[in-house]
Amino acid sequence: MTPQARGHLAMLTFSALVAGSFSLGSMVANEIAPSAITAARFAIAAVVIGLAALITTGIPRSATQAPWRYLVLGGLFGSYFVLMFYGLKTAPPVSAAAVFTLTPVMSALAGWLLLRQITTPRMALALTVGAVGALWVIFRADWQAFQVFEIGGGEIIYFWGCAAHAIYTPMVRRLNRGEPAVVFTLGTLVAGCLILTLWGWSDIRATNWANLPGIVWVTLLYIALFATAASFVLVQYSALRLPAAKVMAYTYLTPSWVILWEIALGRPAPTALVLVGAALTAVALLLLLKGEDAPANTPVRSN
Repeated sequence: MTPQARGHLAMLTFSALVAGSFSLGSMVANEIAPSAITAARFAIAAVVIGLAALITTGIPRSATQAPWRYLVLGGLFGSYFVLMFYGLKTAPPVSAAAVFTLTPVMSALAGWLLLRQITTPRMALALTVGAVGALWVIFRADWQAFQVFEIGGGEIIYFWGCAAHAIYTPMVRRLNRGEPAVVFTLGTLVAGCLILTLWGWSDIRATNWANLPGIVWVTLLYIALFATAASFVLVQYSALRLPAAKVMAYTYLTPSWVILWEIALGRPAPTALVLVGAALTAVALLLLLKGEDAPANTPVRSN
């Protein structure tokens, strides 16, 4: 299997894991402050990834050089998670999911600005098809639901979170100096946890951790171990092997994965018409899986 194929497989796994956080997160959105749960998920994930790094690759001396790199990456990804929770306080889930589908396009733009990665015609077609398919799934093939979509304050807040997420992907490649993905992830998580703890200290202290509902702890452990720790490694692994637009294109699969999660949790299955959108996202991924020219394999930049 080529490095690019492994990158695609990693992002396929990433999209499934992230989808679970949407389904579980919706169940605890009003039980804990966004900054508190995000800081806690980063702390737990940092411990897990730290142990994994010590057991596998170790921590090379180069990983401790230029620590500002981790502050940049941790700040970007921490901002995404916090702004997502704040946005969901007022934005309907359907509207927020629609905003999320803008991330691959923004990531393609950030990839060009930061790395001069070129979005080829095939990639542009794939991004377009994937966006249409994702919106089809999100609005459940209901044209009237799409027509009443309005941009509110929550959507705007979440949009800036998605912009931070989009910038994060090419920044991984720009700032990496050859460190293994697990080590680079550890630095990002530690820096992100530090930033979030300082910024949200009042919310963390105000949280009654001992009396949180059990579902909050289940969700926290899931998002820390799978939607944060594992996903960080998967994204950074893929970002070092694929262009930013291809990495973030896998977000188009998230609505389809969410449907499967909802079914697994006992909620109604979608109509057959909705599955057309899921098929379109699969077509988009097939387009992305086809080989590209040199821009798809831009080497990691060493600073």
